[in-house]
Amino acid sequence: MIYWELLKIRKPFFSLEDVAHALGLQAASAAVLCSRYVKKGLLTRLKRGLYVRTEQLAHLGQMDLFRIANFLQVPSYISLVTALSYHGITTQVQRGFFESISIKRTRRFEAGNFAFHYTKIRPDLYRAYEKTEGVFIALPEKALLDSFYLASIGRYSLDLASLDLTKVKEEVLRELSRLFPPRTKKYVERYELNIFSS
Repeated sequence: MIYWELLKIRKPFFSLEDVAHALGLQAASAAVLCSRYVKKGLLTRLKRGLYVRTEQLAHLGQMDLFRIANFLQVPSYISLVTALSYHGITTQVQRGFFESISIKRTRRFEAGNFAFHYTKIRPDLYRAYEKTEGVFIALPEKALLDSFYLASIGRYSLDLASLDLTKVKEEVLRELSRLFPPRTKKYVERYELNIFSS
């Protein structure tokens, strides 16, 4: 069965080009094959031209799922509660839900039991992320400020009681906060979050 030859692709997810190369097919034939396997439930379509083996999807680790998030909408970086949880700043748990910041449109992708949500942000605020294990993810302080900023304009809900602000570097937070409009700092002050020294 040709399907098992897809095991040759040593990636958590793959493109039509990867399938064509692994199986020695033309691109059009690879597209027909992938479409057939999606209908059979053997492959899950992440987005046009991007697939994952369905049996593998449920067992992917956090970083592989983060990589999928990065690929589903380019450019984007992991942020908000997803990044705050990764950095150990919140006790909020998001099972199967991954949040990213993008400069493109706000949208959502679903694959299996997973949902990947993208929130559009102003281009001048699209910064302060790093590449870790091949994944673009917000700095802890930027993930916090992204959350505060979106909450301050009514586009996000954040459980403030779940935050452990002792893990935030105040000097980095202060520097990055200059990028954001005054209402972001006012939001912080409104809830008496002691992250800016007087």
